[in-house]
Amino acid sequence: MNDENALVLTELSEKSDDDLKSILNELDQEEQRLSFERRTLHAKIDILKAELTARLKEKRKQGKSMVTGEDIERLAEILSRDMKKKTRD
Repeated sequence: MNDENALVLTELSEKSDDDLKSILNELDQEEQRLSFERRTLHAKIDILKAELTARLKEKRKQGKSMVTGEDIERLAEILSRDMKKKTRD
């Protein structure tokens, strides 16, 4: 929650009913906007995953390796980072 929203939620007892309704309406509109952005982002992610899946299937069909050295290096980085994070927690 940003500072502006935090301020909106202070001293609620001093706000009129109309003020509260207005704040609620603004926050509802913001939630709808963010929800739309989230759905759009998930749709883009789904499209990219589908494209990558199709490419991997084609590579497998052609007898090509589906895992590259770069994939292995990236996996090692991810696992290493995860292990460091777990040891800090």
